[in-house]
Amino acid sequence: MDKVTFDKNMKLSEHFKLGEMTKTSHKTADGNIPSSEVIENLKRLCLWLEMLRSQYNNCYGEGNDPVIINSAYRSWAVNKAAGGSPTSNHLMGCAADIRCLGKEQALRYATILLDIADSAHEDFDELILEGRGTTYWIHFAVRPKSNRRKILFYIK
Repeated sequence: MDKVTFDKNMKLSEHFKLGEMTKTSHKTADGNIPSSEVIENLKRLCLWLEMLRSQYNNCYGEGNDPVIINSAYRSWAVNKAAGGSPTSNHLMGCAADIRCLGKEQALRYATILLDIADSAHEDFDELILEGRGTTYWIHFAVRPKSNRRKILFYIK
């Protein structure tokens, strides 16, 4: 895969920039810099995130918490350091972990993403509601093809 000039301010969509989709607390030699193929996957993912943001604000009021990404693209080194699966959708820029302010917001986000899939007749690969203690997030993935519409709950 080719590496591109890394511009963290590159807009992937109206509200999401490359820097947000590649941020990590794991410092690695590769710098977590995505290829052009990964950037295209991130753009596709951001289309869904834009629809989520728009529909959430339409339902629950403009100015509510915007969709905040905890993790999206991960290089092999970052994924390993984060304890991610060796087959993770994060490796190809096809997944994002979306911060949720609690169980209720996680359920609302999940419902909106399911509604988007149904109304657009498009499928996603994974929608996983996750939590640990009082921290909740949604792992959402969409691949260029062969999406599985896998839905899981994983709360510790």
